[in-house]
Amino acid sequence: MKWIKRAMLMCALISAAGCVTDACGWVKPIHPSRADVLTDGTARQILTHNLTGDKVCGW
Repeated sequence: MKWIKRAMLMCALISAAGCVTDACGWVKPIHPSRADVLTDGTARQILTHNLTGDKVCGW
């Protein structure tokens, strides 16, 4: 009976582990095209986003 409880716990843990996703899996670098017209603020935000992604996610 004890092994059944352990087996059920292991199944639950294995199932839950499948739900864990990469923290960086939903974000990508921003690559504006040459045709984009950016304000200084927008360009700064894109640069900050890309530098942070490089540091945290290893892009």
